[in-house]
Amino acid sequence: MAESPSSVLLAGGGSAGHVSPLLALADTLRARDPHMTITALGTATGLEARLVPDRGYPLRTIPKVPLPRKPSGDLARLPRNLKAAVDAAGAAIDDTGAQVVVGFGGYVSTPAYLAARRRGVPIVVHEQNARAGLANRLGARMTRFVGVTFPITKLAHSRVVGMPLRPEITHFDREALRRESLAAYGLDEGRPTLLVTGGSLGAARLNAAMQQAGPDLLARGIQVLHLTGAGKDFPEPEPVDGARYVVRQYADRMEFAYAVADLALVRAGANTVCELTAVGLPGVYVPLPIGNGEQRLNATDVVAAGGGLLIDDAALTPDRVRADVAGLLLDRARLATMQAAAAGAGERGGDQLLADLVDEAFASRKGTS
Repeated sequence: MAESPSSVLLAGGGSAGHVSPLLALADTLRARDPHMTITALGTATGLEARLVPDRGYPLRTIPKVPLPRKPSGDLARLPRNLKAAVDAAGAAIDDTGAQVVVGFGGYVSTPAYLAARRRGVPIVVHEQNARAGLANRLGARMTRFVGVTFPITKLAHSRVVGMPLRPEITHFDREALRRESLAAYGLDEGRPTLLVTGGSLGAARLNAAMQQAGPDLLARGIQVLHLTGAGKDFPEPEPVDGARYVVRQYADRMEFAYAVADLALVRAGANTVCELTAVGLPGVYVPLPIGNGEQRLNATDVVAAGGGLLIDDAALTPDRVRADVAGLLLDRARLATMQAAAAGAGERGGDQLLADLVDEAFASRKGTS
């Protein structure tokens, strides 16, 4: 077995797309070496401020530094703000004695990469999305230890490792969880069930379409678990003949949500795509229409394999939900075929492969690789 570092700093935050793989890697490193010092680097306002301590890991915070794409006041303040963030990241490396820095992209990673390079600390980059963001494109130029989730990703020095997933997903057992999960949400085992989620921050398009179409799905015997996102919810529609529409802002145990569902209506964030395929849950993917188009690319492979459908954001109307989403849920034979295709496109070993990359980076510092 390769020798592992005694202290690692994991940089990432903002949304579940960065925090979830960070925590998955942390759990894997801890399982390999219970004595390893594992510290997360994030911001005080991101999702990591709650999830990292809840998972039992210390969190060091740095100032959030937006990288403006257009001339603005943020651009004028960038050098000063970036220096403060790099200094704070450097202090975290020094104080924890980090021997490897792992970045997952976003605001936090750029200062971490720069601080690590100044100190000669090996860098590992993990890119979740099919199209890499600015921070990881920069980070990939500083190291040869670059892991990507999707083969389609173009990033210097990259190798495909997949998405690091939490143990609850890598060891997911639907049958073992299903009864407890249904009871937790008050849902009926005999009804087709739709899971709706736009991620930790929610998706206004999904929420609006479902709020209007939801009662019609209930009337057709379909029950719904709708995770609306933080600060975004609405009153639950009245049950129809026992079919319930359950509204929650967030699920701390997503494996329960996956265990009750037969189909998911979701955005196409990389973590969502990888978790759905890992648990064999077909998805109706509605890519976020802003950004650099990475969400559409994230869903390309599973849709091509037959494990999902793709609907443009503007096309997700209540009528489309009533026709396509409800129609699929009520077509058991087609749904079973899609479930098998989704499972065939899934990968549960990304956490181990990324942990191997951390060991390789550590070995490089010692001159043994």
